[in-house]
Amino acid sequence: MRATLFIAAVAIALAACGKPGVQPAQANVADSADQVLDSMWTNILRDGINVSKVEADTAWLYQQRQVIDLKQLKITFYDTTGAITSSIVADSGVYSIAEGLLEARGNVVASNPGGRVLKTEHFVYHRSVNEIRSDTAFTFTSPGGSGSGASFTSDIGFRNIVTVRPRGRQRGQGFLLPGERRR
Repeated sequence: MRATLFIAAVAIALAACGKPGVQPAQANVADSADQVLDSMWTNILRDGINVSKVEADTAWLYQQRQVIDLKQLKITFYDTTGAITSSIVADSGVYSIAEGLLEARGNVVASNPGGRVLKTEHFVYHRSVNEIRSDTAFTFTSPGGSGSGASFTSDIGFRNIVTVRPRGRQRGQGFLLPGERRR
């Protein structure tokens, strides 16, 4: 009986040695930031012309995925003459270098020099078509009125905004419909 118990104990011990047991999680090299930058800023050029400046309190650069995670983000857009067309601030953002997409999240406030201000929780800037869009609710104020909607697509100067389920108020003389003229 003792010999049987001893053999069973040795068999269990040898079997246990063959199993690795619980292993600590291995860090994935692709998930480790290649660089961490404090007070980061960069200019984005198109055909040698500065089209935007991206600033962040902290940035994590992932070279293999070609992605930059940004915290406390500010973006300034410029026209071809160097004049500011709009600026955007947000709590965080992710810039995909290869796709040319910038996602801003959390307390996103976009404004232009004309006094138009757009607020939302999320938007995406598409570099290839030079527009911003959002699939989340937003509010919009300007010297001529205010409004809101379920989602929007706009140029970066907020001159041409297309929205889903718009609501708003117009101040002053109102607005002209296509084909109308002021009297």
